[in-house]
Amino acid sequence: MFQGKKVTIFGGSGFIGRNIVRELAQQGARVTVCCRDVEGAKHLKVQGVVGQVTPVHVDVTKGHGIAATLDGADMAINLCGILYESGRNRFDAVQGAAAGRIAIEAAKAGVSKLIHVSAIGADANSASHYARSKAAGEAAVKNAFPAATILRPSIVFGPDDDFFNRFGAMAEAFSFLPLVGGGKTKFQPVYVDDVARAMLSALACNAAEGKMYELGGPKLYSFRELMELVVAQ
Repeated sequence: MFQGKKVTIFGGSGFIGRNIVRELAQQGARVTVCCRDVEGAKHLKVQGVVGQVTPVHVDVTKGHGIAATLDGADMAINLCGILYESGRNRFDAVQGAAAGRIAIEAAKAGVSKLIHVSAIGADANSASHYARSKAAGEAAVKNAFPAATILRPSIVFGPDDDFFNRFGAMAEAFSFLPLVGGGKTKFQPVYVDDVARAMLSALACNAAEGKMYELGGPKLYSFRELMELVVAQ
């Protein structure tokens, strides 16, 4: 399915991206990894043979380089997202406007498959700025590329995840952890390799075009329970 195909991945050097790059390279795809820090992404080149995985500098918030990386691409994946705002990394810019830019350029380039990774809870009417920006990104993608597949993962965990490792570091530094929402908010963590496999399945399946899928693990946890697991480790 992926042998010889060119796949462009925006945000490909991040936690989820590193895993999907590995899976695609193992199946023979030529992967362009779009990121801001090319030097920091060079380690991904060893996931394939010489020249198979290519990190390229792209600033999605400004639109620089998006069209060039999609030239000749068969498929594209947008993984760009942030958990918190910092500097130029604003929710609306990264998860809203940039998602639309990528979808527009993918359509212009004639890309056959586009996977847009959003998040469970994306809602234009949410009190959360994060959730509203995710919903704005989904709407922009649907408008520009109706056949795009949208994936909404819950909290994604794995050896290098940002969520659990962040709270783990806090647990080492302090004698307490904050209980967001009183610790009652429910989560359904999903393993990063399962998310990567879901992306591959969506790329390989024509029936997934234009559809939206929510990705969650087998068990529901309260935020308090997740923090208790972190402290126990």
